[in-house]
Amino acid sequence: MSVYSSKILELSTNIKNIGHDIDRSDPNYSTSHKVSKICGSEITIEIIYNREKQIVEDFSINPKACALGQASASILSHSIIGASANEIFKARDDLKKILKENGQLPDGRFWEMRYLEPISEYPSRHASTMLAWDAACTALEGIGISQ
Repeated sequence: MSVYSSKILELSTNIKNIGHDIDRSDPNYSTSHKVSKICGSEITIEIIYNREKQIVEDFSINPKACALGQASASILSHSIIGASANEIFKARDDLKKILKENGQLPDGRFWEMRYLEPISEYPSRHASTMLAWDAACTALEGIGISQ
């Protein structure tokens, strides 16, 4: 399977909530900006986490990344609203295992990460692929939610 499969290219052009207007005054608001030192891709994520329901209630993303980074961001953007912090941290860890350790392909909320598996053969592309997930976890940690 090619790293730039038709599915990767489709995902990279279909990211939800780009520049979405989010309530930055909400006490459960957090943001994170991540940059890949390898390729210069960057992603800014904004999250509002509902502590009572323990889910992401609102989300905005601003990706300036390569097609692989954007495809990964797309997968996150399609399923993050309604996700628990544990689901997001686990998805990040699962993706890292897929890329670095031939980890098990996921099912459930973030099942589309399976389309990123061919990137495991390109270690120089791992950082941009992880960018959105790392940013989402850092944003959660920014409001005191940890794994």
